[in-house]
Amino acid sequence: MSDSNASPIRVLIVDDEAEIRDAYRQILLEHEVTQEMVGFRELRSRLFNRKNPAETARQRSPIRAAGFEPVFCDGAQAAVTAVKEGLARNEPFAVVFLDMRMPPGPDGAWAATKIRELDPAVEIVICTAYSDVDPCEIGGLAPPEDKLSYLQKPFHPHEIRQLTIALASKWRAERRIVRLAYFDALTGLPNREQAHSRLVSAIQSAADNQRTLALLYLDLDNFKRVNDTLGHAVGDELLRVVAERLRSSLRYGGDGAPGDASASPRVGDLARLGGDEFLVLLPNLRNVADAGTVAERLIAALREPVQLAMNALVVTPSVGIAVFPRDGQDAETLLRNADLAMYFAKRRTPGTHAYFDVAMNATALHRFTIEEQLRGALERDEFTLQFQPQFDVRTGTISGMEALLRWNSTQLGAVNPTEFIPVAEETGLIHSIGKWVLRKACEQARLWRDEGLPFQRIAVNVSGRQFALAEYPAEVAAILEETGLEPSRLELEITESVVMADEVWAQKAINELKQLGISLAIDDFGTGYSSFGRLRHFSVDRLKIDRSFVSSVTECNDDRAIAAAIIAMSRSLRINVTAEGVENFPQLAFLQEQECQDAQGFLLSRPLAAEAARELLRRVNEASDESRTQRLKVIIG
Repeated sequence: MSDSNASPIRVLIVDDEAEIRDAYRQILLEHEVTQEMVGFRELRSRLFNRKNPAETARQRSPIRAAGFEPVFCDGAQAAVTAVKEGLARNEPFAVVFLDMRMPPGPDGAWAATKIRELDPAVEIVICTAYSDVDPCEIGGLAPPEDKLSYLQKPFHPHEIRQLTIALASKWRAERRIVRLAYFDALTGLPNREQAHSRLVSAIQSAADNQRTLALLYLDLDNFKRVNDTLGHAVGDELLRVVAERLRSSLRYGGDGAPGDASASPRVGDLARLGGDEFLVLLPNLRNVADAGTVAERLIAALREPVQLAMNALVVTPSVGIAVFPRDGQDAETLLRNADLAMYFAKRRTPGTHAYFDVAMNATALHRFTIEEQLRGALERDEFTLQFQPQFDVRTGTISGMEALLRWNSTQLGAVNPTEFIPVAEETGLIHSIGKWVLRKACEQARLWRDEGLPFQRIAVNVSGRQFALAEYPAEVAAILEETGLEPSRLELEITESVVMADEVWAQKAINELKQLGISLAIDDFGTGYSSFGRLRHFSVDRLKIDRSFVSSVTECNDDRAIAAAIIAMSRSLRINVTAEGVENFPQLAFLQEQECQDAQGFLLSRPLAAEAARELLRRVNEASDESRTQRLKVIIG
């Protein structure tokens, strides 16, 4: 509902006597409020402001007010339902007139308490013919006291109209201030502060009533890419669409259980925490599994394509769930644990949900320690490169060396790449680290070339974050020029999942890189659901069969057939193939039978330090006149 003074003043009248309700109806429906509103404004102006004559004349000019919009109820329970339904339609009441005694059902004090829980902002007027009503007692039940008024029966019609106008004006002014302070201007949802206050009160209520509640922490996957590629205006519109879909999908029944389409979340139960992060509070769960059901419904709603201008976007949220009291007994702990669960869901499989688990705390602490140490690792010279040979299985020679990053932290010791590479990508440190890796690999390759050692290429892995940068091809060109390495000796490896994530950009970026004269390889091929038909659009030189297929070619007929098909199809498309993870002779024999070009793995050689790799290249050079089998024996040792 608009806050404009021209909109109707929504008033709820609650009295068990039909005659009294009719009296209210005559007062509010059969009189214009224009003069009362003008009189109220003039009185306020004389009391609080000094206006210039022009402004005074403007205020005395005829004003057309929209009038009252009364709703009538004959009992306390019906009043609570009316307030709830008004909030669900975003049409809250400004003022509620409550009869104190309405036998045989609940009285006005009960209704005031329930209404205040539903709508903290509404102005409540307690109407009573009895002098024994204690305002302090009711104020304690439905605080704050400054939003409670008292009217003694019988009352004059002017009292009702003037009190309604005054309280509605106060309500509207406070509502504008509240919206600025506690609501997100972009989506209209409660902001972080309002959501935190609601969470605190919900936790207290759950504790008092021994109930379970759940907190859902939502973060949109790859939202930054929308802002970076389509602009912040499109990003803002997407956030508004997301907020509206969450509003539509999130429903509560009267007992707080999800699924009742006639109800709506209370203020603060759905909030935007900032950026692309949202919070959903489920204040009264029947069982913990219901939180996962709600999370799946929200994920499904947001997955529906969004048409913005000329762009069709699909957005997925990762959702973390923390449950009270199991996962925390205060707002800060629940928020932190729900955020942690969201992070784990995003790391595991974006677009899914995860419940918090206590083991996540230890994992998160380790992750934050890695991040802290990673930030200064380059300056402390803690990174090194190792090189794993890639063998031509047809000739027994070394065709290339793959540069592999290693980190030996002064505090943590040797850290596995599977632990620190994802952290580097998430924090953006991968840009400076990746640049260092490329430069060092090219420098080492040039040294080997200058020594006349036999190898064709140096392979370097490219992070998806690096590949997404428009300036990355220029960065590669600058490093090649700086190190003096011929472009034909450099091969960049990009994972299949990165290419498939944005095929249009991938095709453009690959073409720009190919123009430099370097070669491109698709790493982990077979895991990203791409097809040879789609690969024809990319100017790639090599496919690297994922180790998961190679490891089982002698045991699983399906994987054996897949690996054979990849090799055969690649040969027909004139694309080279490297098999990763070769660990035994039967696997190597299979690859030789299929005429696979290259292989790498522990059977042939583990990753080597630069000097050990140089020695291996020297041995290969000396065995150049031997047969394929003899060369492999010399190499493997």
